[in-house]
Amino acid sequence: MTNDLADTTDGLAFVLYRSAARDGLGKDDLQAILASARERNGQHGITGCLHHEDGLFFQWLEGPAEKIGLVMAMIRKDGRHDQLTVLDDGALDQRRFRDWHMRFSDRNQKSLMDWLAQSDASTVNPGEYTRGIVAFLQALAI
Repeated sequence: MTNDLADTTDGLAFVLYRSAARDGLGKDDLQAILASARERNGQHGITGCLHHEDGLFFQWLEGPAEKIGLVMAMIRKDGRHDQLTVLDDGALDQRRFRDWHMRFSDRNQKSLMDWLAQSDASTVNPGEYTRGIVAFLQALAI
């Protein structure tokens, strides 16, 4: 994990994290998460993508660094998931999900686990694992 968000307070930043969904999280909970995320992200100029699969969330957020920090603080306090791990963060030259206040996908649309299993990316090497997740999320947005 890097900690470049503190160095990009005036610029565009990103964060990619993984977290575990709380037990019993249902479809209504997911819809509530999406509705609040889309509203909040629209207000803060944040775009990104959320993928939910096998009890895990994978989320890419991008926008003003200060706003990313605020949103991450809110996510850390959200009881609908735990075990939040930042996989990567830092400065960003341009948005990857500029048309999505919050793009959502799940296993029904495409499986991240299958994607990683079929790719050459190592899930043991943190850099390759992270790049594989980002490639998967970007492929969904096309």
